[in-house]
Amino acid sequence: MSHITLTTESGLNRVPRVTVDFWLIKLMAVTMGETAADYLAVNLGYGLTATSLIMTAVLAVVMVLQLSQKRYVPWAYWSAVVLISVVGTLITDNLVDNFGVALETTATVFCILLVATFAFWYALEGTLSIHTVSTNRRETFYWLAILLTFALGTAVGDLVAEVFALGYLTTAIIFGTLIAAIAAAYYVLRLDGILTFWLAYIFTRPLGASIGDLMSQQVEYGGMGLGTIYTSLLFLTVIVTIVVYMSFNYTPEEVPAERMG
Repeated sequence: MSHITLTTESGLNRVPRVTVDFWLIKLMAVTMGETAADYLAVNLGYGLTATSLIMTAVLAVVMVLQLSQKRYVPWAYWSAVVLISVVGTLITDNLVDNFGVALETTATVFCILLVATFAFWYALEGTLSIHTVSTNRRETFYWLAILLTFALGTAVGDLVAEVFALGYLTTAIIFGTLIAAIAAAYYVLRLDGILTFWLAYIFTRPLGASIGDLMSQQVEYGGMGLGTIYTSLLFLTVIVTIVVYMSFNYTPEEVPAERMG
């Protein structure tokens, strides 16, 4: 059968290429998400509820800006990622601290919700590819999946570090090793790229959260004692620097026309 080019909506990909700087800034964003949430809720004394309402409102504004771009714009995209990281952390913290939901239960529920999101996404779109996020529906699924990876990663990271009492450094090493194994599976064993991407995306959350807690928490709690404000500012500086670099070196990525036949 000859190839027939479909006339469905296409255009520019709305999310970035997966490169080294992508993973670096993503790790910085999730680390800052952990420390910034703690700083707002604890150090500034807003509490979890008020902080959650404020940050959710800010996220809603930024998401409107991101969704209106219809293409990848570094400052809009990464602003959304940072804020989703904060809100994802706060969702888990609220469930655990305000509603008394066990971390084991929280992690299980978010895992089920994430799998369900991927299942609906694939059922409707026939792909989970991050290289063809060029429609409103695909981008909506993409951001929902990212929110759930942050909430899930926070729960899993806290579960390993606190409930299993392995500490922040050991937890960071564990998840860093898992990510290295996933990268090896992709590059050496040629494991599916979409599967390995989402697995690595999930595990960078607890890795980043553990690094953030390690740097910000007091020495008596197993941290380095830098505090949440200095840790957050450090990673925010790195994020801004990389985003500026991306903005001057990015070429819009055309989404290839989908084919059948």
